[in-house]
Amino acid sequence: MDRSPKNYDLALMFAALSDRTRLRLLNLMDGREVCVCYFVEILGQSQPKISRHLAYLRRAGVVAARREGKWMHYKIVVPRHAGAAKILRETLSVLREEKAMQTDRVRLGKACCDSQRIAALEGAPLPLVVDAVDCSSC
Repeated sequence: MDRSPKNYDLALMFAALSDRTRLRLLNLMDGREVCVCYFVEILGQSQPKISRHLAYLRRAGVVAARREGKWMHYKIVVPRHAGAAKILRETLSVLREEKAMQTDRVRLGKACCDSQRIAALEGAPLPLVVDAVDCSSC
């Protein structure tokens, strides 16, 4: 799919942002690259359901995936379309202020940083701190 600013599908992006689970996923990825197993644990939803939501975000051009062995890692990418980039940044800013989203971020921190990690996450790679790719000037 062509991701040039001229051909960017804003309707698809708005549809991607219209679901609470996808917003929670974006919130957890804000500034991080996160393995799917953490999303499953934090959101309390099945891996196939989480993967479907992540695929939707990928189609909308706001998330990128990377495989490392058996692990799938996801991070936010800022669209090249200036308006879409602005919408995404503002959405992430609003999510940071919402109590429920803050709770999810705290749970992620505890899941990956506590000395007694959750059994389902045993052996899982820790989330990496990353900067979102700013493609507004690409």
